[in-house]
Amino acid sequence: MKLPALWFFRAREKRMLAGRISLVFSISASGDWRAYDQSMILLITPSARGQECADALQLATGDQTHWAHILQEAATRLREQNYSAVIIDQFLLETEPEESDRTLEHLGTAFPVYINFAVTGMERLVREVRSALHRRQREETSARRAVEEQMRSEMRETLTVMLLSCELAMAVPGVPVPAVEKIRAIDNLARELRVQLNAAN
Repeated sequence: MKLPALWFFRAREKRMLAGRISLVFSISASGDWRAYDQSMILLITPSARGQECADALQLATGDQTHWAHILQEAATRLREQNYSAVIIDQFLLETEPEESDRTLEHLGTAFPVYINFAVTGMERLVREVRSALHRRQREETSARRAVEEQMRSEMRETLTVMLLSCELAMAVPGVPVPAVEKIRAIDNLARELRVQLNAAN
């Protein structure tokens, strides 16, 4: 007798489900998606104080800081590296608006900070960048939690369907004993995954 299609949960799908749960657990444990990437800052200014400012930012934040004195160099760095924050001299926005727009297209997930270097001292620069990094961290944390909850919700739905499918399959009269054992193994796996998922909340 042919079993209901609902009960069938392929091995590949089981591995994908377990992998997604593992991903959620690992993200929760690390607490930061950037655990795999070194946090870096890019400073874009033609100011002669550029290297001095970059050194001060690196000392104050602990993040490796690169200085690009022209927009073309900045665009190249942005294409090659992932930065947590990009500090942009407002002078460049005013004097090279088109080139600035092209450079900003490569920001990616970097948090932009616009600074007027003509009137901004070192202390204020460091303060503004620290504030921007904190805002970025809060936004990342909020986004991570939203994704985790969405993944958990989707996995709960998948497990519910999986358990219902197993229940319907085992209720079919005349199901061979070997098939029942396999269905029960899948049912047990689904219940174990559900316990792990609930424990992660």
